[in-house]
Amino acid sequence: MLDNQKYLSDFEAKKMICEIGRRVYAKGFVAANDGNISVKTGPNAIWATPTGVSKGFMTPDMLVKVDLNGKVLAGKLKPSSEIKMHLRVYKENPNVNAVVHAHPQAATAFAIAGIGLDQAYSPEGVILLGNVPVAPYATPSTQEVPDSIAPYCKDYNAVLLANHGALTWGRDIMEAYFRMESLEHYAMTVILTKKITNQVQELTCEQLTELIKIRENMGIKTGGTLTCRTDSPERPDGQTPGQAVQEADKQDLIQTIVAKVTEEVMRRLPLGH
Repeated sequence: MLDNQKYLSDFEAKKMICEIGRRVYAKGFVAANDGNISVKTGPNAIWATPTGVSKGFMTPDMLVKVDLNGKVLAGKLKPSSEIKMHLRVYKENPNVNAVVHAHPQAATAFAIAGIGLDQAYSPEGVILLGNVPVAPYATPSTQEVPDSIAPYCKDYNAVLLANHGALTWGRDIMEAYFRMESLEHYAMTVILTKKITNQVQELTCEQLTELIKIRENMGIKTGGTLTCRTDSPERPDGQTPGQAVQEADKQDLIQTIVAKVTEEVMRRLPLGH
């Protein structure tokens, strides 16, 4: 099978990994030596972050080149022990050319709680991310981790790692990074909305359908399915607008009937009474 992918050069890939490393560190998506980043530069070549190095202070000479089986092809340092997770994404989804793993606080809070982001709350969340499921808990750095994420690599754009962090991927390094940034922003927005108002309103299924069409027109075929609202927004009294109208019509009908019955009773009363 011919490989028609357009890859970054080794120089470009290493430069971009260091840039994204500075961004995730500056935003607080990682602490100390947490997280890892990789970019595919050929059918069987990946540049990745090394183990034991802060993502905010990397230089290109620190990075490691490996093949799809994890064999080191270039570089003086050892690859991250979590490189297996990245390699599994590449093997499961040939359209992926970059992977980002981090521990952003809001998204990780959902991961620790075991709660996926599977409800349609905002257009940005639907279009940029879609459904973000929670992969089963797996011991870090073991084969359990790539096995836990394998079912999600083809149909989704991101996954929460139970009690651990988040993983995003994309057709290029910027898409993979922006998905991580969007994931954290979305997770924080949901947390704040629930904390401040104690309620979050889903988009309607009709609205969700329109957003998915937009997403597909952007060339994004992944994202999974989200839950949506099948009825109209509720009123403060707990009724939907449709229910409120029906109730008002019912009351009007009752009043009309009562008035007509009263009129008929009065008409039939003997004169003088």
